Amino acid sequence: MPPVIRPPAPRPCESCPYRCDVPAGIWAREEYEKLRRYDADTPSQPPRVFQCHQTDADSDALRVCAGWAGCHEGAGLLALRLAVIDGTMDSTTYQEVIEYESPVPLFSSGNEAAAHGEAGIDAPSEEARRMIGKISRTRKDLV
Repeated sequence: MPPVIRPPAPRPCESCPYRCDVPAGIWAREEYEKLRRYDADTPSQPPRVFQCHQTDADSDALRVCAGWAGCHEGAGLLALRLAVIDGTMDSTTYQEVIEYESPVPLFSSGNEAAAHGEAGIDAPSEEARRMIGKISRTRKDLV
């Protein structure tokens, strides 16, 4: 059985790409591109839940990204529906994601968040480089 995805954290992580106050350029271009896909109409969205970037991809402690939950209209997310069907998310977590409200400002769409993040990829600020270093120390599955 696949690991069960836990509900979002009470607040998006300090490096969450959906947060308005996160420096640009801390994630790879392909990570920012993922954000845009969840803005599509439900049938055209990715089938996988967007998980928190603070956890290794193969971790048993998988968690829904709080920024993703707060930015996108949960009831319209294909990934949430499929996660309940395939058993990787229980109905309580599904409801928590649907009702989630971020205590910090988030971009209004995945496209807006991605555009902000991509703007700093070629020349990340000092704060962005500091955050990249912190993420690199936390995540053991990144190269």
